[in-house]
Amino acid sequence: MQTILGASGQIGHELARSLKRDFTDAIRLVSRNPKKVNDTDRLHRANLLDAGETLQAVEGSDIVYLTAGLPMDTRLWVEQWPVIMKNVIDACAAHGARLVFFDNTYMYPQTAEPQTEDAQFRPNGEKGRVRAAIAEALLEAISQQRLTALICRAPEFYGPGKTQSITNSAIIEPLRHGEAARIFLRDDTLRSLIYTPDASRAMALLGNTSNAYGQTWHLPSDDHRPTYREFVQLAAEEFGVEPRYRVLRRWQLQLAGLFSARVRDAAELLPRYAVDNIFVSDKFKTRFADFRVTPFREGLAFMGNERLDSQSGAARD
Repeated sequence: MQTILGASGQIGHELARSLKRDFTDAIRLVSRNPKKVNDTDRLHRANLLDAGETLQAVEGSDIVYLTAGLPMDTRLWVEQWPVIMKNVIDACAAHGARLVFFDNTYMYPQTAEPQTEDAQFRPNGEKGRVRAAIAEALLEAISQQRLTALICRAPEFYGPGKTQSITNSAIIEPLRHGEAARIFLRDDTLRSLIYTPDASRAMALLGNTSNAYGQTWHLPSDDHRPTYREFVQLAAEEFGVEPRYRVLRRWQLQLAGLFSARVRDAAELLPRYAVDNIFVSDKFKTRFADFRVTPFREGLAFMGNERLDSQSGAARD
C-alpha cells in the first residue's frame, strides 16, 4: 500500500498516476475530500491537523508520501505546518511506514549561488523559517532512527492542471488567455523551474528505491534555464499568442501588497526574482541516468494543447 497524504493537489494527482503506471495498484488517496485519479484508488478522508485521523490514514501503508499544501497564508503556515509534520512523523513511526516528504526551497538563501542538497538554510521570512523547521524536524527523526524517510526538494513549479505557482498564475495563465504576462522585478535573470509531472514521476521513483532513503534529493529540472523574457517568448510560441509582458518593480508590488494579502504573503520570495536562481539536480540525474527530464518547449506545448482542448470543450458545451 502506498499512501498519498494531501492527494488533492496537482503533485498528488500526478503522483497517483505515476505510481499506478510504474509501481503499484495499491494506492490510497488521503485528503479532506479525496477523489479517484485511477479506477483502483482507495479513498480515505482525513484532516492531517488531527493526530488520530492521521494515524488512521497511515495505518497499513508501506510507503507514505506527504504532498500536502497550504494556502499562501503566512499565519496558516506558521500555525499548521509544524502540527502536520509532527502528526505525520508520529503516524509513520507508529506504523513502520517509510515517508517521502515533498519539500520546496523557501529555506534556501535567495541569492545567485547554486543550490545543492548541501545548501545551508538561510530563510528570508516566516514561511521560509517554518519550512526550515519542519525539514529539520524530519531530519532529526531520521537521525534518531524513529522512521525511515527521505526528502524530495523542488524549485518553483510550472505545469498543467491545477499547478499552483507564481510562474503559472502571473505568466502562463495570462498568456493562455491572450493577456500580458506579469514578471516580478527583472526579466533577465535565469530561472530554475520544474515541470510538475516530472516532479511527481521522480518522487515515485525515489519512494520505490530502497537505498534512496535517509537522504535529501533535488528533483530533476531542465538545466537549460531560461530568463523570464525567453520563457514568455517560448510560451507565446506554443500558445499561439503575442509574447506580451510587463515587469513589475518592487515599489509596484509593495503598493499592490497594501490591497492584496496574496501579494503580501509572496513578498519574502521577491529576492529570488532579482538574481539568477540556480537549482542543481545533478545528484538525481547521476543516480537515475535514464530519467528523462521534460524540456521547456515540450512542457509548454502540452499546456498549449490543454488550452485548446478546454476551448474546444467550452465550444461544444
